[in-house]
Amino acid sequence: MRNLATGLGALLASTALGTAAIAQDDSPFKADITRTTHNIAHIEADTWEGVGYGVAYAYAEDNICMLAEEFTTVRGERSMHWGPETPTPLGLRGADNLTSDIFYRSQIDISGLRKGLAKSSATNQALIAGYVAGYNRFLFDNPVASLPKECKDAEWVRPITTDDMLRLNEKTMLLASSLAFAGAIAKAAPPGESVAIADPQSIAFPGPPDPNYGSNGWAFGSEATVDGKGLLIGNPHFPWEGPARFWQMHVKGPNGYDVMGVGIAGTPLPTLGFNKDVAWTHTVTAARHFTVYMLQLADGDATSYMVDGEAVPMEETLVSVPMPDGKEPYETVLYSTQFGPVVSLPSAGAQWTRQMAFTLRDANTGNQRGMDAWLGIGFSSTVGEVESAISETLGIPWVNTIAADREGRALHADITAVPNVGKEFATACATPFSAMVASQIILLDGSRSECDWMTQPTTASQPGLMPGTDQASRIRRDYVTNSNDSYWLSHAGEPYRELSPILGEHKTRLSLRTRSNFTETEAMLTEAQMDHARAQELVFGNKVLVADMIMDEVLGLCAGNNALAEPCGVLADWDRRVNNESKGAHLFLTFWDKVPRDSGFWLTDFDPEDPIATPNNLNVEGERGEKLLNALREAAEEITSESIPLDAPWGAVQTRTDGDEKIAIHGGPGGPGILNMQIGRKVEGGLTPRHGSSYIQIVGFDDDGPVADAILSYSQSTDPVSPFYADQTRLYSEKKWHRLPFSDEEIEAARIGETVMISE
Repeated sequence: MRNLATGLGALLASTALGTAAIAQDDSPFKADITRTTHNIAHIEADTWEGVGYGVAYAYAEDNICMLAEEFTTVRGERSMHWGPETPTPLGLRGADNLTSDIFYRSQIDISGLRKGLAKSSATNQALIAGYVAGYNRFLFDNPVASLPKECKDAEWVRPITTDDMLRLNEKTMLLASSLAFAGAIAKAAPPGESVAIADPQSIAFPGPPDPNYGSNGWAFGSEATVDGKGLLIGNPHFPWEGPARFWQMHVKGPNGYDVMGVGIAGTPLPTLGFNKDVAWTHTVTAARHFTVYMLQLADGDATSYMVDGEAVPMEETLVSVPMPDGKEPYETVLYSTQFGPVVSLPSAGAQWTRQMAFTLRDANTGNQRGMDAWLGIGFSSTVGEVESAISETLGIPWVNTIAADREGRALHADITAVPNVGKEFATACATPFSAMVASQIILLDGSRSECDWMTQPTTASQPGLMPGTDQASRIRRDYVTNSNDSYWLSHAGEPYRELSPILGEHKTRLSLRTRSNFTETEAMLTEAQMDHARAQELVFGNKVLVADMIMDEVLGLCAGNNALAEPCGVLADWDRRVNNESKGAHLFLTFWDKVPRDSGFWLTDFDPEDPIATPNNLNVEGERGEKLLNALREAAEEITSESIPLDAPWGAVQTRTDGDEKIAIHGGPGGPGILNMQIGRKVEGGLTPRHGSSYIQIVGFDDDGPVADAILSYSQSTDPVSPFYADQTRLYSEKKWHRLPFSDEEIEAARIGETVMISE
């Protein structure tokens, strides 16, 4: 067993562990790490500190540079190391380093998070303490000079503290809410004398996440499976680069905890996965996890707002961001209120004027309940227990939970940390502008204290949050599914009753990806019941729904058009899929991006009583037909200008590079109705994936335990020289699956190398 020398004491003195004992037999910081095929980490520990310790160490072995950079990001130190103007990912929209630093330095209340940690469960505290110790242990064992070239000798690689973990958790909680407004928060400033009241007709806010982002999830119950047991398909769509990448792990901890699955940077437990009785996945929900308040400002004072007729001064915060090369720090003052920080979006008409301002109140601010929610899921033996775990904690931040159990029950639960704002409350607290932005946000009146979020007795420990009983949840014996549309339709034949608008719109138009999901799922179940093989076919079918909907009409327009003979011929021969061998997929997807889709695009409008089949019937009459042909012409010209053949196989266009090798990547953007979503960014000669199908799992159960097939599309390691940088990417390319080892016997048979035993 490898134990630390006493020299580690100086390193730990700067962490939350302080003067913790080193190499004591009774130390909680002990873990065994066994690797199996594709470098999947199996961590076993007798304490929760040991679990966090082992997970952090193993994760750093595969992704130390990415993880160290993420800790630098949430500290608000990107400008100092990479310059203030350099672009950086920030949530789902991106920003520059200075905006990122201002956001994290102003919106993460580290004092409040410390107090929250002290009140959180002992298990959560132990996991965090262990993660800190495990990360720092890795740096002790692997000096900065020995790290991969991406962070070798980098000054930003340093030991972490509990504060770093609190910041990283807060960032994860805010990913689908406040982070979308990071620029609007960081750049909000009191108005000058020339700024008047905003035009009420022009107010707008960022809408829901792009439909290309999100996930698919299915749970099949006993009435829909071959063996009468539950079966789960998890197909989350997440980034191929950066700290939101999934990483595979199997954790055995105290009290019989035994869960396999994935987490992202900084998560000490699997957050999607399975145990011997239950499997679960997540999809980004359509619920809104924040509200925007409109403030009436005091006469002559744009930094005071009126509440119940009384002027209340805004709270001022001086934000100082360190700059590179010894330059003076950048400083700015931001303002906040009892309804959250001030936001300003001048380009959208929602700006800070002398008469009014807007604020953002986020339900996930200070959410330190997530690990307890996932811990409860991991201990569950039925989907009912999963439902209870997420309802009691209200710790799941911004995702649906879809689960199946061995007894043949299927769960869809859209239960998250959302404001307790019902339909009547939203109406009573509406502003003159609320109706105009209702499809984007819930806008409330900040001039009345009665419009603060309501706290119910059942959520007294989570003030202002909506009880799980008021959110959407259902357990069935056939199937449930979600592809990021609203809670209202998770089974084709039975819409959910209408709930608060903050949970999503009711009986509204579905995305083409959701329609494809229901179409393909219903068709497969009509043919036969579900098993692993058919589940694999469903998730990797790679059909393009909109192509089936419009191609006959488009080809009809092509008839006799000699100028478009080549592109029309390519589309006529295309198999209407995005498989690696599909010739014409690139042409069609480029064409679809250029097609103008106004309100008259479809002849048959959306019908809430027939949501899966409508809208439909492409309008090709007159000018509309010409626009379609022009879009096809422009697509062909663009592709030709990039020296890509119009009939190039899709797998030759969309590729992932590993050294000199280009790996074909099937799947495509979700907008045209492709379930296996892959969004590519342009590179020389084609596209490379940046966001899409990531950890795909198909989990059923036999008498001995779980039966799980999985692929991690981008593989375990972010180090380009690692043998595990692209091994599963090749597996994904070939639509091959890996049977995950769960039992001791399976792990031993799949072992690679010796078990590493770490302690201190």
